[in-house]
Amino acid sequence: MFKKILIANRGEIACRIMRSATRLGIKTVAVHSEADRNARHVEMADEAVLIGPAPSRESYLSMDRIIAACKATGAEAVHPGYGFLSENAAFARRVEGEHVVFIGPKHDAIAAMGDKIASKKLAAGAGVNTIPGVNEPIADVSAAARIAAAIGYPVMIKASAGGGGMGLRVAHNDTEAREFFTACQNEARNAFGDERVFIERYLENSRHIEIQVLGDAHGNLVYLWERECSIQRRHQKLVEEAPSPFLDEATRRAMGEQAIALARAVGYQSAGTVEFVVGRDQSFYFLEMNTRLQVEHTVTEMITGLDLVELMIRVAAGEKLPLRQQDIRRDGWAIECRINAEDPFRGFLPSTGRLVHLRAPATRDGEVRVDTGVAEGDEVSVHYDSMIAKLIAHGHDRGEAIARMRTALDTFVIRGVASNVPFQAALMQHPQFASGDYSTDFVAQHFPQGFRAEDAAPRDALLFARMAALVHHRRTVRRSAAAADYVVVMDGIHHDVCLTEEISARTSWVPGQPLLVTTISGSPVCMQVDVIDRRYQLSHGGTRVDALVLEPRAAGLIELMPHKAPPDLSGFLLAPMPGLLTEVAVKAGQQVKAGDRLAVIEAMKMENVLTARQDGEVAEQLATPGDSLSVDQPILSFRKA
Repeated sequence: MFKKILIANRGEIACRIMRSATRLGIKTVAVHSEADRNARHVEMADEAVLIGPAPSRESYLSMDRIIAACKATGAEAVHPGYGFLSENAAFARRVEGEHVVFIGPKHDAIAAMGDKIASKKLAAGAGVNTIPGVNEPIADVSAAARIAAAIGYPVMIKASAGGGGMGLRVAHNDTEAREFFTACQNEARNAFGDERVFIERYLENSRHIEIQVLGDAHGNLVYLWERECSIQRRHQKLVEEAPSPFLDEATRRAMGEQAIALARAVGYQSAGTVEFVVGRDQSFYFLEMNTRLQVEHTVTEMITGLDLVELMIRVAAGEKLPLRQQDIRRDGWAIECRINAEDPFRGFLPSTGRLVHLRAPATRDGEVRVDTGVAEGDEVSVHYDSMIAKLIAHGHDRGEAIARMRTALDTFVIRGVASNVPFQAALMQHPQFASGDYSTDFVAQHFPQGFRAEDAAPRDALLFARMAALVHHRRTVRRSAAAADYVVVMDGIHHDVCLTEEISARTSWVPGQPLLVTTISGSPVCMQVDVIDRRYQLSHGGTRVDALVLEPRAAGLIELMPHKAPPDLSGFLLAPMPGLLTEVAVKAGQQVKAGDRLAVIEAMKMENVLTARQDGEVAEQLATPGDSLSVDQPILSFRKA
């Protein structure tokens, strides 16, 4: 077994790998950028090495610096985690050439599966079902539009080296095919250094289901059941669960066997994932193979009881797999929600800044797990992905897992940056998700205008009014057992609340606590509480309510107060997120139509295109490409048509 390994990654996955390594008695080495000098993974490691400035290409993507860190620390092996260099065949080959063990598959397997065009051809040769399409690099925009039309819309435009939702778009017409081809090329070039793009048929109302495989150097291969990953936004996974609520046993076995056939065809060693798209009739087709540990590996661990990181390390050290296919159990149900720093109420725009307050749900072995790479006070940077944590719930069955996830989300407190917790909570409340009858189009179908407050599960107005009155009473009267009458104003509607001594005495909440826990009608209730001036913001089950609590006499006078109209900002294009302005597509004096491309902002490794909301004329350009923008910073001003 290794004595010391280096983790060539950051954040949550670096911390996750360190936990398993430490349990095995292995010393760990962290690498970090200047921006991550005080990061959690640096603190957890036995040693840490600075490898460059904040931009990934100068630090976490620098092969030379990571290999130099191995030599300097005497690390015997490198675990790449996911993202960054984890599926870079050249990096794996260089590590092997330095007589350091790469904790992952051999470089030739990475190369074979990392090229999506080559991998589809190899899969077909191994007897794996593949999607119709053109498995050759597309030359230019015109060729992309011509090929897409020949295949038949909708089509998926994919970067050959893409991953994590980058370099991937679904086009429904020629205009989108041309625009998305360019966007996929740009994202792939910037993220992977490979701009090759291909096109294949997009199957609507399908499911995204993947098979976890594990192999060793002795020819042993097993599959660890499947994960359902169909809840996605912009082709990035939001929720994963194991097993799938859709597959029957025959399809499950057939997919597992095809995944093993593909892995065997490339002599696969280590953990890997074969991804499939599955039709309504349970027909399935190969998408790609991820030659690394997946973000969502946690749900597989929860239902099998296995530690995938430990098994990867043992396989890399030359050990045989300690189990056979018939030994792999499937116990209960597990669900993972990715908790990201993004604002669901503003089109899921990235949110950066300091985590002023971070309180994860209470963890319980076998029930609730939280994997994170940040702590309270840490900075969410524009340079890296937006993940704050992975929240995993396990239950005897799917219903129990969902119930535990709902409670955990209600108690996940994040302040300082916006998070997608309200949206995840709304998903867990959605009846179609609860039924298990959903597809990869679920978010687009049910949230076509993005996520709005009214999209959450119907709220119990009286419950929120009672909680608002209770919070106000505790803040102002400070006597837990006193009764009082209040009027709670929510969305312009007045609710009369009689706060009895019994209701007031049920909670130990005191001002300053972010969670209000009490019982109403015999059922436990947990709400998050924020005090904003004289108003209260309450969050529960994906619903967020702003409430004003008044004495009855004051409520009668509130309607007489003058209303100040907000400033008119329709004459400006404002940066909806912090990021790097990479393109301004118009000039002063130019006429624009609603929907025209105006500018492009790169944030958290994604390219975001800003378009015109209405017709008008560009009056002035207020920012230039290369500028680092803050939220709501003006980019353009307009003269209205």
